Amino acid sequence: MVKQKEKVIHTKSACTRSLAGVRDALYVLNGKWKLPIIIALSEGPSRFKDLQRRVEGITPKLLSKELKELEQNEFVVRQVYPQTPVLVEYELTEYSSSLDGIIQAMAEWGIQHRARIQSR
Repeated sequence: MVKQKEKVIHTKSACTRSLAGVRDALYVLNGKWKLPIIIALSEGPSRFKDLQRRVEGITPKLLSKELKELEQNEFVVRQVYPQTPVLVEYELTEYSSSLDGIIQAMAEWGIQHRARIQSR
């Protein structure tokens, strides 16, 4: 797909490129927990237990797994403070702000979709 003066032109190479991009995005953000974790962390740095309380329904094991994957993909940074007891905080990286428009668009679409389905 190529936009040309607000008109979308479908070519095989443009569609293949778009599909590859969508697959990459879904691979990185897959599952039902990564975006809620990112949204919860948008409130600021958070300790593990606080984050688990904000992301209702997630198990500690799954939260740990998702945080590691978000860290590998440079959306989250883990800070360890050497004190007793050890303090660990998670926070969003500057790179994670590249998702702001996507999250906002998904939220708006979700609201519209829910209204559409409920109006049936």
